[in-house]
Amino acid sequence: MADGTRVEMASTAPVLVRLVPFVLMVSIGYLAIGIPLSAVTLQVGDILGYGAVTVGWTVGIQSVATLLTRKFAADITDKRGPRLSVFSGLGVCLLAAALYGASAVLDARPGVSLAILTIGRIALGVGESLLITGTLTWGVGTVGQANAGKVMTWNGIAMYAAIAVGAPFGLVIMKAYGFFVVALSVLVLPLVAFLIAAFTPRVALHGGVRLPFYKVIGRILSPGLGLMLSAVGFAAIGAFVALDYRSHGWNGAGYALTAFGVSYILMRLFLGGLPDRLGGAPAAMYFLPVEVVGQMVLWAAPDPWTAVIGAALSGFGFSLVFPAFGIEAVKRVPPQNRGAALGGYVAFFDAALGLTGPLAGIVAGLWGYPAVFSVGAVAAGLSLSIALREGLGKKSRPGIS
Repeated sequence: MADGTRVEMASTAPVLVRLVPFVLMVSIGYLAIGIPLSAVTLQVGDILGYGAVTVGWTVGIQSVATLLTRKFAADITDKRGPRLSVFSGLGVCLLAAALYGASAVLDARPGVSLAILTIGRIALGVGESLLITGTLTWGVGTVGQANAGKVMTWNGIAMYAAIAVGAPFGLVIMKAYGFFVVALSVLVLPLVAFLIAAFTPRVALHGGVRLPFYKVIGRILSPGLGLMLSAVGFAAIGAFVALDYRSHGWNGAGYALTAFGVSYILMRLFLGGLPDRLGGAPAAMYFLPVEVVGQMVLWAAPDPWTAVIGAALSGFGFSLVFPAFGIEAVKRVPPQNRGAALGGYVAFFDAALGLTGPLAGIVAGLWGYPAVFSVGAVAAGLSLSIALREGLGKKSRPGIS
């Protein structure tokens, strides 16, 4: 049955209650992404015997596949409905898990095993693109555009928590039982998410003329760039904080990562409704200065505990920027282009993760690892300038396009 057979209707249930199925779908789906994350590096490096470069591109190719299929996912979501996008994404995640298992069975033939594993990584990237575009659009359609910030906030919590829990859990499974059992654990998860999706009410498939994807990108370019620039600090912490600690001879890089994650999640838990109440650009204006300060503290930190404070401030400041700019993106397009707007918007985040690593690596090679966080501070400052331009001189409120 097409998603358009039912219309969006107001519900008396609280917004957060109506978001529960989508949070569960995302968290379970992203466990399928997080669990193999560290296990893949061990499989490629230790079991198959390949070097760091091969390990790196085997891990990174998933993000490339996600970025390149955002338009594909947006087209399915807007034209056929977000429910189909979610089901398709979970199906592709199942395929990825099966390919992981086949790769593990054939690990005595490293070349063949690596080829199958690489195809599995690409499939998982496609599944991620379909899943997150579908759940975001489905969630906004369920609770209304006025609550778009809450949808993005809680989807982000689900994603981050699932990856944070999944990666170490997958490492434990890998060390105890091997990569085949990792694949089996990933195989079960999309089936659970399928059941949740099957019992979640459909939303309307909006009619009307749809804007071409390039025009949607043009409309959301400003908030998309704001997100991309703000995410540089996030990517820098994830990729370089451990190396920064090592370059100083400090212990405890894990505390910095934990501080970032805890402050990020706590902000979303307790203040996640602010972007919807304040408006997208004003919310970003309030929180981006905190990220700038956090990155500067990391850059100049004289000891490991000061760096922990810098990481916590960075998490605090960045946490609500994604939903804040996301509100600005969603309200710039008609409802029939909502999937394209959300898919295109998230692609800016993908681009930040993909570009920050190599560019920050060049900076670190020239000026040392602390300089990476100065880049994060400058990027967050540029993001703030976009928020100021969007927010000053007008009353920015979420509304229907």
